[in-house]
Amino acid sequence: MSSDLPKTLSVPEAGLRYFGLSRNGSYAAVQRGEIPVIKLGKLLRVPVAALEAMLNPRKAS
Repeated sequence: MSSDLPKTLSVPEAGLRYFGLSRNGSYAAVQRGEIPVIKLGKLLRVPVAALEAMLNPRKAS
């Protein structure tokens, strides 16, 4: 994980940066459980560490 990235991203930013998804596509992926999120009240944030682990399963050990 890059040290210059924040620990969480917004749903649209994470979807675009990691998967090339549009805003609506990103939220749809969250609803399907394909993008992990942390819910803080009404705010949804995507943990970068969870995305990195999901995309690099061998490094998660």
